[in-house]
Amino acid sequence: MAVSRVSFVTVFSVLVFAMIALPAAVQAQSSAPAPAPTSDGTSIDQGIAYVLMLVALVLTYLIHAADFCFSL
Repeated sequence: MAVSRVSFVTVFSVLVFAMIALPAAVQAQSSAPAPAPTSDGTSIDQGIAYVLMLVALVLTYLIHAADFCFSL
């Protein structure tokens, strides 16, 4: 009985200390500022435009190839 009471008191005191010390340690940390963006979004827009143009080119080729096959 005495051993379980000693271990309970030890575990309880460690938990109380952790609950008191951790919030203070978390608030003491300062977060670093975010890095500056490497692009303003125009390169992403240009990449999307190239992909859409490539899709349109492939669809046009497939439609014209199918039209040619059915006209023979």
